[in-house]
Amino acid sequence: MSSENSPADDENSSADDARQVWDVVVVGAGPAGASAAYAAAVTGRRVLLLEKAELPRYKTCGGGIIGPSRDALPPGFELPFRDRVHAVTFSNNGRFTRTRRSRQMLFGLINRPEFDQQLVEHAQKAGAELRTGVAVQRVEQHGSAVPDRRTVAVVLQGGETLLARAVVGADGSASRIGAHVGVKLDQVDLGLEAEIPVPETVAEDWKGRVLIDWGPMPGSYGWVFPKGDTLTVGVISARGEGAATKRYLEDFIGRLGLAGFEPSISSGHLTRCRADDSPLSRGRVLVCGDAAGLLEPWTREGISFALRSGRLAGEWAVRIGEAHDAVDARRQALNYAFAIKAGLGVEMSVGKRLLALFERRPGLFHAGLTGLRPVWRAFTDITRGRTTLGELVRSHPMAQRALTALDRRPEEAERAERVERESAPVAQEGGKSGT
Repeated sequence: MSSENSPADDENSSADDARQVWDVVVVGAGPAGASAAYAAAVTGRRVLLLEKAELPRYKTCGGGIIGPSRDALPPGFELPFRDRVHAVTFSNNGRFTRTRRSRQMLFGLINRPEFDQQLVEHAQKAGAELRTGVAVQRVEQHGSAVPDRRTVAVVLQGGETLLARAVVGADGSASRIGAHVGVKLDQVDLGLEAEIPVPETVAEDWKGRVLIDWGPMPGSYGWVFPKGDTLTVGVISARGEGAATKRYLEDFIGRLGLAGFEPSISSGHLTRCRADDSPLSRGRVLVCGDAAGLLEPWTREGISFALRSGRLAGEWAVRIGEAHDAVDARRQALNYAFAIKAGLGVEMSVGKRLLALFERRPGLFHAGLTGLRPVWRAFTDITRGRTTLGELVRSHPMAQRALTALDRRPEEAERAERVERESAPVAQEGGKSGT
């Protein structure tokens, strides 16, 4: 709540205190939710952060922290790196292996339980209140549970109802808040991962180096991320290929010589990517991070999207909370949507085009990253945060022309195949008539 209040504001504040109306309630304490809670709390508002699990808790995630993630962290945040990556080994389904190295760090690797816990602690230091072990059943913006049009009711399992001026949904890819908003998805992928403890000699071989393997199914890839005495090994591919994805992970681990080590954790997770016309708000409720389907479609990188969208959601939730009518609340929600689409939306658009190309021509990507200096430089610039996919295409005419040319190739190939199919019967008939 604002530090400077009029008498009328003081009366409203007293009424809010009596009814326990929060300025902002954030659902979900992952990177998106913690960032939203921090962004709202630093303005002096009354913020409640809800999390259904007890913290710290494990999340299926590679744990790579690229430049955009680092730049979106709260001031003074010290990253709990388990390793710093200076080399990337690329392979194409186990073949044509090549390692590229950099004198400067490309990105860092973290364990999600530590990272998420630290983000929550920063939100708490900023003034947010945390409640764990709390599951949200639904939100209501109309009905008997809602005292006025400026209030949202957050109904918990068990029946308790919390009141808020604005709500941020950051409750993951299977979000209840996302369902309330009406989030629409057009890409769902399955990620499988194993945390494999390894001997010191094996860990030393991987120190400072990650592996990225372009997989056997269209759009799939695998990774090895070293974190001290543990290797995070995972694969991802389109949903519906569950058996093939599991087989890919097993073959991948075996190929790496890691099959003899027992994983401490084996897990799976669905990543969900929003459709272009998917809403980001409904009334006084916003969504961000995985709950909004915000992630990079090609790599399925989600931490930077969670941190950036969470911060924006927290900032705009404060404005929505201050809106005195539905028209003003709608205006602020539209401003939030514009901010998301102008930044993350552009990156997602480029990522979708890259995924479509990668599904058809993984070898082309492999050749570019392992053999062409400009492609490798673009990769390093993105991982370090010097640019983004959207900025790269927008500011480099050559990249724009190359992407457009590659976009056209499938259309040209399909056209050629269609002409060939249509002309084949004619040629056959002509041959018969000549005999």
